[in-house]
Amino acid sequence: MPRRRELLQLTGAGLLGLVTRTGLTAASDPKIDNVTLEPGQAKVTHEPFGDLAIYFSGPTGQLQSMTAGSLRLKPGMSPHPPHQHPEEEFMVVTEGTGEILVDGKTTNVAAGSMMYCGAGKLHGVLNTGREPLLFYFYKWKA
Repeated sequence: MPRRRELLQLTGAGLLGLVTRTGLTAASDPKIDNVTLEPGQAKVTHEPFGDLAIYFSGPTGQLQSMTAGSLRLKPGMSPHPPHQHPEEEFMVVTEGTGEILVDGKTTNVAAGSMMYCGAGKLHGVLNTGREPLLFYFYKWKA
């Protein structure tokens, strides 16, 4: 069973490029406090590929930075080409169908699918369905 810190390291790595483009960087955000947010409280950015919602972005009591959000990806779209970064990442698909590429392996995904991608591994997501693909992502840096 992973420890809390290991689980946090696994959960949030992936959409760094998107988060950076929206201007939400950990260095500019105050420390994340204990809070429960409703969907309407997330910062939403409408991108050509879909709607990006950031719930949390910034340092915590134990992490240099942590970002948690969701992406409602339009049919046939990908948020960016496959990429890699130093963080680890979890993604949880809650609606729609698509493909997730991790380290050279493409997997068909649907509601209930979960992805883990280790640091430095090439990964990406594509909506292959006719409806939006909704997934939640979690990334952090210890």
